[in-house]
This record gives sequence, structure tokens and C-alpha cells, in this order.
Amino acid sequence: MKGVVFLGDRKLELRELPDPTPGPRDVILEIKASGMCGSDLHTYRAPANAGGVVTGGIKRAAGVIAGHEPCGVVAAVGSAVTDREARIGQRVMDHHYDGCGNCKHCRAGWTQMCLEGPVVYGSGGHGGHARYMKVPVSTLVPLPDSLSFVTGAAISCGTGTAWGALRRLQLQGGETIAIFGQGPVGLSATQLAVEMGARVIAIDIAPERRKLAQEFGAAEVIDPAAHDMVAAIAELTHGEGAHKTLDASSAPDARAAAVRAVRAWGTACFVGERGQVTLDVSADLLRRQVTLVGSWTFSKQGQAECAEFIGEQKVDVERLFTHRWRLEQAEEAYRLFDTQTTGKAVILPS
Repeated sequence: MKGVVFLGDRKLELRELPDPTPGPRDVILEIKASGMCGSDLHTYRAPANAGGVVTGGIKRAAGVIAGHEPCGVVAAVGSAVTDREARIGQRVMDHHYDGCGNCKHCRAGWTQMCLEGPVVYGSGGHGGHARYMKVPVSTLVPLPDSLSFVTGAAISCGTGTAWGALRRLQLQGGETIAIFGQGPVGLSATQLAVEMGARVIAIDIAPERRKLAQEFGAAEVIDPAAHDMVAAIAELTHGEGAHKTLDASSAPDARAAAVRAVRAWGTACFVGERGQVTLDVSADLLRRQVTLVGSWTFSKQGQAECAEFIGEQKVDVERLFTHRWRLEQAEEAYRLFDTQTTGKAVILPS
């Protein structure tokens, strides 16, 4: 089979690899949709390096297939996999991490926090930018019949990550939330927050992404190049600030603004990966009783809950996708995605 392998320094290769064979507790997925996410972009941009290097807290192996938003059908099962766990033809998403299976985090469905060290598919193990993918049966999450494979791919990271952050924020209907960055995760957060009944203020430097945010129901949009973000949000909230804020951009200025734009007793959340932020702890946090939380993706249970919410509320997640690509178009797809002006993109291997 052919799989997309990142070489570093914005280079990739469509490499011929043998079809995977399942171990006793593995399944083989026929990938129907493999989303492109900000974390894929980090790996695409990373300098070329040897396998085993830890970047951003994640172990990266050389020569592995990219893509950590896999969704498809079960094509083969290992000898020790029961019918209750997986059956051929079953529609599934994948919780794209593996851990020891025994520590407290693994048992709670948070395998990415495994105390023995996790494997992240698409960087430390083969991912979904290929026709087939081998995963442990324990990583499967059923895809509701009402949801498309493309929707399932989004839930498998970008949209699921937004869901996890909104749950960490305990967002309530009627609250105002300012969402910094309208890339795939931020735009997903805008879409979900609107469905939850919140008023969304969306911030992004790209006019194309601000337009998408408006189409997804954002009540207000802000261009940070033209406005002081904190002052603009205060003006839109009677001088108080937003009830909740979410930074999905990783930009230092946006992160600081997310903390400063939340009202007293409010909660700010960082979900964008990597980078730094400088805060005045007394003025920005302590003396306003602000709560600052971090959110890293979602648990296996959280992924299932996100899919259930999207199915029940009939959220049109496919609207996130502005581009769809064949496996052979991966190089062109990542060049465009690297401009950070589009909505979400997906590779369709099968």
C-alpha cells in the first residue's frame, strides 16, 4: 500500500509499504477519511531528524505514515479479538493513542497521558494517511450510523479537541466566549459553542477564516491586526470581558489576550499546542480571580460523547471542510494547508 511519510522541512513522500498484518489484539482499518490537523502541520514543518526524537512532548519516529485523524471500517481482526470488540465491516473512529493499558490514565481512557509514555499515531506509529492502518482494538470508538466518515475523521482530533476544551471550560448556554484562532480546532469550537447556545466572538488574522467563523454562527469577529483584542472584547461585553475564552492559535499575544479578555471570576483555556506566553500574574490572574486551564485533546469516552452530541444535534461538521484530496495529492494538500488560510482539509485514501 502507499502511505504519506513526512521527511521534515516541509517535504513528504508517498512511499510504498507492505499491507499491515494484525497481531492477536489488533485490527486493520480500511481508512475512508483521514483529516489534516494542526498537529500534522507541526510535524510537516519540523526539521528533518532521526527517529526517537521528542518534539513538543511527543515522540517522533522516522519513516512512519502521517495522519492522526483516522476513520474507516474494520477490514481484518486479530485472533484474540472478540465479536463484541470489533467485527469486519464495522464503522469506527480511532482514539489515536496507545499506552500501557494498566496505569490510572489508560484505565480512565486518557491513554495519551500514559505513565509509561504514549504512542501517538501519525508521529510515533503509523497513522491514517494510507489505505490501511493497524491499531489495537482498545483504541476503537464506534462511529454512529448518522455520521459520515469525514465527520468521524474531524471528531478523531480537531473537532474532538474543541469539544474537550469546551467541556473543560464548562461552557453554558447564554455565556459569551471569545475564541482566538479560527483554524480547524478554533472553527470547530465556534461551531460547537454556537450549538451549545453560547454567544461567540471569533478572532483571527485571516479574513477568510473570519468569514468562515461568521458563517458558522459567530456573533462578532475581530481582526487582531486592526484592533486591540482585549479592548474590542470589553467593548462587546459592556466593559466586563467574556465569561470564557479559548486560545486555539498558540500565538503568544493571543494567549495573553485570552487571559486578559476574560471577566473577573471567568475561565480561560489554552488548547493550542506549543509556544510561550508572558503574563503579569497579579494583574492578569490573581486580582481578578481568573481560572486558567489547559486542555489536551480528549479521552476515548469524550470522543464518543462528542460524536453522540453531533449526531443528536445534527451538527453539520462537514461544513468545516473546504478541501478534499486524494492520497496522491498529499503534497499539494499540505502546501495549501501550510498557508493557514483555509478551513479543514481531509485526505480520502479509499
